Amino acid sequence: MFGILVAGRLVQTEFIQTSETQFLFNIPDADSINHIVVFMTGQVPFPDTMGGAVYFSWPSADGTPGWQLIGHITNSKPSAIFKISNLKKDAEVGAHPFESHAALSHGAQIGVSVETLGEIAQQTPVTESTTKMVTSFVEFTTKMLENCYNYVSSFGVTQAQMTQQPNETFVPLSALHKWYESFQRKMEMNPNFWRS
Repeated sequence: MFGILVAGRLVQTEFIQTSETQFLFNIPDADSINHIVVFMTGQVPFPDTMGGAVYFSWPSADGTPGWQLIGHITNSKPSAIFKISNLKKDAEVGAHPFESHAALSHGAQIGVSVETLGEIAQQTPVTESTTKMVTSFVEFTTKMLENCYNYVSSFGVTQAQMTQQPNETFVPLSALHKWYESFQRKMEMNPNFWRS
């Protein structure tokens, strides 16, 4: 019913059925894997009201599997590509600095849990939550910039109204407006540009 594909490897359709509704794929030597495709083979469709929630597991520093929901597949969406490279990094954050690095090869797992479409629709995959956080960040940044611009412009005076103050530096409001537009344009192109 299901299969997975890792670039540079053969299609894998052998899975372990751990319960009536749960299926598990083992992926050996997964250190260099960045993306995994999970798909339905087309031989057996889901019942009309069902789909498959897709989970990814990468061993934590103590070796226990850490499961994360990464998406879903359904009859109307029979395949999906998942980026897992960041998920592996997150699982390794707690590693002890004195651990031996002699055996860095890890095995990953993909789990497919057959659930109702209603249950699947209510779940938020980790990759989508990252997208929502970026959207919230962009919204916050935009509101913050607008607030700053409005606050600074409320102190605006014309050149005729200015009194000489030798200890004050004046910046034209047009310079702040140009910076605001430039910052907004960069945020639209890449919300994380400020990290580089």
